[in-house]
Amino acid sequence: MTATSTADQSPGFLEGRTLQEYLDETPVWANGTRLAMTPMTRMQWRIWWLAAAGKFFEGAVVFMTGVAMPLISLAFNMSALQHGLVGAATLAGILVGALVFGRLCDHFGRKSVFVLEMAMFVAFLALLVTSSSFTLLVIWLFGIGIALGCDYPTAHIIISETIPSRVRGRMVLSAFGFQAVGALAGTIIGYGVLVTAPGPDAWRVMFACVIPPALIVVIARLFVTESPQWLMARGRVEEAETHAGRLLQRVPAYPGRVKLRRPERAVSHEVRHSPADLFKPRNLRATILASVPWFLQDLGTYGIGIFTPTVLAVLLGNQASPHAHTIGQVIQAAIPATRASAVIDVMLLVGIIGAVVLADKVGRIPLQVVGFIGCAVGLGIAALSNDYSGSIQITLIFAGFMLFNFMTNIGPNAQTYLIAGEVFPTHIRGLGAGFAAGFGKIGAVLTAFLFPILLADIGTNALLAGLVVTSLIGAVVTWLFRIETKGVNLEDVGH
Repeated sequence: MTATSTADQSPGFLEGRTLQEYLDETPVWANGTRLAMTPMTRMQWRIWWLAAAGKFFEGAVVFMTGVAMPLISLAFNMSALQHGLVGAATLAGILVGALVFGRLCDHFGRKSVFVLEMAMFVAFLALLVTSSSFTLLVIWLFGIGIALGCDYPTAHIIISETIPSRVRGRMVLSAFGFQAVGALAGTIIGYGVLVTAPGPDAWRVMFACVIPPALIVVIARLFVTESPQWLMARGRVEEAETHAGRLLQRVPAYPGRVKLRRPERAVSHEVRHSPADLFKPRNLRATILASVPWFLQDLGTYGIGIFTPTVLAVLLGNQASPHAHTIGQVIQAAIPATRASAVIDVMLLVGIIGAVVLADKVGRIPLQVVGFIGCAVGLGIAALSNDYSGSIQITLIFAGFMLFNFMTNIGPNAQTYLIAGEVFPTHIRGLGAGFAAGFGKIGAVLTAFLFPILLADIGTNALLAGLVVTSLIGAVVTWLFRIETKGVNLEDVGH
């Protein structure tokens, strides 16, 4: 039995249809039976998997840095300030990469940047493994961050612009959820290396484990289609139809052919958009909603994420002695906290699963508001642990951190990423999403750099209390500037 496209039978077929109408249509069998849903094509799944891989590597490298930190510190005899530099280097790179390359994917296309960013990631990762000085270590971590920052707007957008509207939220978030998978994998890899190869170069082995799979992803990204929606926005209709045909290739084949409606307005190749466009009245609300809550949530998510082993070591009282100057002493102190961190990181996965299930049902704004409030509660519970001892203290620590991880991933960590790629019109979507990610990473850089310093100066309780306040502010800002994008056609945004 063959399938026919509703577009092929539409009275408006001769004039063409929009790409999103092709993406959202439900096929009809030749006998008139309509399919229950629009099946994803092989190319759509390929794009999704390759975008998810980028988020996996981000989670793995960022969280692995937290596990490797004691060994790196020993290798380069680092001070508290240098600890902050190492923790912040990757995140500072993400900030720069998101801002710079977000704009490039609007100009040069989604695919070219999609490939370039992963090639850069592999190159800088290989250089990191061979670092011979503290300065080079920080430079290569910064370079890794630039590559990962490129992936923030590009991966989100290339998924959003190539799939049906009704599943956009769950597909984007399920790809984003691989950040949590990567975080858990990075922690597990770090733990495994500490146990099986506890030498002074164990941290190099950890990062080297990521290179082979990342190289495979670089090659695979060469064979995906360009975003037809981006091509249409540039007025390149014939190319858009060709790439849409590849994107929607199915067995049995439908639609029979793709005839796209020419856009009323196309963006010239020579047009340049500046960040000032994001602050024009028509885009300002979207810019605030996409950027400020992301900044506030990154203060907690990355600070807690990177330094969870360190915080646990302090709270559980098994941190390394100030006189621990041998690899054996450092590893002996790191293993229990790393193991506990891996258990807590499981809740990142549970949270993102909740976000995937609920984003297209409940909506982005309610989940983000409730998530921020839940983060505040979790951090408050963890802060209370200092007033107790023994099993009660341990219970409060684990309950608080696990609740925080769950609520941040069902709420602000997932929803800020999703919202930033949906609230801007196509011609500045990369610019807007990149700006939001970059602005958010200012918070990540600040907390990563200041966390070890503040941890030593003001203590764990005061630090966690400050993050409680920022989480509550995030809930308020989200509600005041709310724009719900659940089920919204991206082609209609900005018109």
